[in-house]
Amino acid sequence: MTKITSSDIVKRALIVALEKSLGVVTIACKSVGCSRQTFYEYYNTDQDFKSLVDELDNVAIDFAESQLHKQIKEGVPASTIFYLKTKGKKRGYIEKTQIENSGSMDIITNGGEDIERQIADLNKKIEKLERE
Repeated sequence: MTKITSSDIVKRALIVALEKSLGVVTIACKSVGCSRQTFYEYYNTDQDFKSLVDELDNVAIDFAESQLHKQIKEGVPASTIFYLKTKGKKRGYIEKTQIENSGSMDIITNGGEDIERQIADLNKKIEKLERE
């Protein structure tokens, strides 16, 4: 027979609270009455608890997607645009920047002199701050 410990009860309560808070750890910890430090100790030492917590990320994403679909149905243009930019890429719903050049392009380098000068300037500023 497996003995149920008080930490097992707290962990289960945290999972339930995380579901209700859509994965917001602070809210879940407050509702259960445990510290964030305790939560992360459980998370980092108990693989089963960690797996359950990680699965809850999908609950929050599912909720957000349902809200997005609701807004699309309500005719919110920004939601429709966002959806098409993220999920409709395969159909061409992406923003592109097209650059045309009818002449030649010269690439000018200066051997890193600008970078060396900027580093020297930063070093001077650091030295000045350290003296103050």
